[in-house]
Amino acid sequence: MKHFLTRCSIILCLLLALAVPVQAAQSYSHLYISISDALMSTKQDKEDEAKLALEQFANDWASVTSEQKEAKKKVDEILAQALEATSKDERLEALSALSNALRALENLENPVDEAAQRTEFGQKFKPIMADFEKALASGDIAAIDEAYKDFNIKWNKNERPVREQSIAMYGQIETQMAFLRISISAEEPDVDLMKSQFADLKQTIEDFVAGKETAEAVEGEYSLSTLIAYIDEANDFIDAGDYKAASDKIREFITIWPSVEIEISTRNGGLYTKIESDMPIIASDLLKSTVDKEAIKSKLDNFRTEIELIQGDSDYTLWDSALILLREGLEALLIILALVSFLEKSGQKTMRKWIYVGAFVGVLLSAVAAILMSTIFNSATVDTNREIMEGYIGLLAAAMMIGVGIWLHSKSNVASWNRYISKQMGNAISSGSVFAMASISFLSVFREGAETLVFYAGIAPKMETSQFVLGIVVAILVLTIFAFVLFKASGKIPVYKFFAVATMLIYVLAFKIIGVSLHTLQLRGTVSTTIVDGLPVISFIGFYPTVETMIGQAILLVLVVATIIFKKKQK
Repeated sequence: MKHFLTRCSIILCLLLALAVPVQAAQSYSHLYISISDALMSTKQDKEDEAKLALEQFANDWASVTSEQKEAKKKVDEILAQALEATSKDERLEALSALSNALRALENLENPVDEAAQRTEFGQKFKPIMADFEKALASGDIAAIDEAYKDFNIKWNKNERPVREQSIAMYGQIETQMAFLRISISAEEPDVDLMKSQFADLKQTIEDFVAGKETAEAVEGEYSLSTLIAYIDEANDFIDAGDYKAASDKIREFITIWPSVEIEISTRNGGLYTKIESDMPIIASDLLKSTVDKEAIKSKLDNFRTEIELIQGDSDYTLWDSALILLREGLEALLIILALVSFLEKSGQKTMRKWIYVGAFVGVLLSAVAAILMSTIFNSATVDTNREIMEGYIGLLAAAMMIGVGIWLHSKSNVASWNRYISKQMGNAISSGSVFAMASISFLSVFREGAETLVFYAGIAPKMETSQFVLGIVVAILVLTIFAFVLFKASGKIPVYKFFAVATMLIYVLAFKIIGVSLHTLQLRGTVSTTIVDGLPVISFIGFYPTVETMIGQAILLVLVVATIIFKKKQK
């Protein structure tokens, strides 16, 4: 959520040329995600997506301030090189250097004694390794299994210095642990093999503590697509009855897992944990004399779908951004048009300026509200729960859009529209003052401005800034043309027809926002995830094959149908 309010105020900046202050970033975690996205997209030859990820990094980086001037300047220089890279290899090299420069800046801002960290890690793990060796010496598989579980739990709690200081050593330890787990879970566990595997694992840990870099990083270009491909190949081998080949394929999955795991751990911690714990078991189960084919395939299919859900994490487009402003702006414009038309017909053209003054004040206060909200929500506390808040605010935006859609639906015929305009006019006339009309103009614009902020809060975090701004520009151009035509041909255009089209578009966008918002909450573990097998991910419309997202979208469809039926009965 850290940028959505700043982005929301962009629309008001375009209208009023106001400068909205941006607070300095308090954490670099989101910057590493942008670098990772750019790396993955570059490796997959998705140049446009890589550039968008770099643009996102540049936008976020622009708000960073640091007393480490030289280190920050180094990041600036490498970022410029990455943005100007003309080849795949050049960009990959620049992105790697960018990550290292950012890490160097972090280390300067938060000095860390790496040798002391390694020593502390070694002191913690020495008794843990001794306990596991003792269990191995007993030859009792149940005791070995329990000792491994304790080892794994303590590794997960203390792995951070290894991961931060050497991704190669970290990856080797993770892989060695996974293969040890496979041996423990075998139908006929080989204790001698376990001892040999643990000896290698122990040596890697001791090398790290001693500051020796004895591991080699896994070579290759891997991504979420690679994980999905390995699962598909394993499933194909299972279908063919070649369980040994399927197990080998899962072992390959485990080998490259450390190179890709950050993509999953940063987006779905629960899935990350399940894959790490279950994949070695699956590889072992495939080698047993009796293989539960259906159970294994079900697990692999669930993993595949959940990885695909992350891979298909939806971004909104400029049309989504444009539609919101277009819808809200047109409603305010039509009310203002009705008031201006009344003054002209009553011979009070000189009073039209007060209608425009009311509209201007409405826009101005909406801008002030955006700045205040940006100051409140753009804090470190909110940033730590960014994705959860994105999800909930997205659902709030969807709920409001459903209400807007129902309102639009009720005005989508001639009689309803005329009654609405008459009511607005009547309220103004009864007051007997121009102030009343200016108030209606102000309230209509301010209400639409407030709604626009909430709606944009639901989609802005999932958009590239360039798409967000472009959508707003498109909407402003359309609104300008529409305003000119309306004021030139007042009373001749069947405005109610616009509401019929707008209603449908609002419902479509609400469908997408509900799906994306619930999906975001699922990735953070706030909402459960129940996969529906056999259905595809269609991120373009916000459709994800889970029971929870489908229930949310089904409720919307029921409300739409109920609204249509109710309207027909009224006729």
